[in-house]
Amino acid sequence: MSRRFMPVVPALVAVATLSGCGINSIPTAEENAKARWADVQNQYQRRADLIPNLVSTVKAAGAQEKDILTEVTRARAAANQVQLSGDDLTDPAKLANFERAQSAVTLNLQRLQEAYPELKSQGNYTTLMSQLEGTENRITIARQDYNKAVQEYNTRIRTFPDAVGARIFYGAKPIVPFTATSQNADTAPSVNFGNAS
Repeated sequence: MSRRFMPVVPALVAVATLSGCGINSIPTAEENAKARWADVQNQYQRRADLIPNLVSTVKAAGAQEKDILTEVTRARAAANQVQLSGDDLTDPAKLANFERAQSAVTLNLQRLQEAYPELKSQGNYTTLMSQLEGTENRITIARQDYNKAVQEYNTRIRTFPDAVGARIFYGAKPIVPFTATSQNADTAPSVNFGNAS
């Protein structure tokens, strides 16, 4: 090997070593997890945007719905106050607080749906409830995609050789996956239509 190529060899060795330490893969995995979290937030925002239309439709059907409508509106307002950025995804308490606020909206929407079977005959109500149901499904899928991205990121920062770069260059911390915050979330709810004998 000639002397003029001698300085190039250590540089190539350094590049090869660093490329195996997560220099590019760690931030890529972290940004993917943050993007999946943004998808979760997008679906929650879609739901929040639909709620005023639902409330207006139900209000038009009668004034006796006031209490539940008030609770739905309050839960939506409270959920909109709880913000969570991509940088907060390593804090389990902030993630749990965000999800508690969103769960309150879900519970109030369920109360509304169960309390007003007579409204189902109205086209606007049925359409909005269908859109909300679709949104809940989208939220579930977005959460699953987020958890998959979190798993990939957390595995990457804990396994060799990327763990070396994760600690040395980025000080990487595990991201918190989504977990259910509703009490008894692991138990299927019972459905009672009020006419069972």
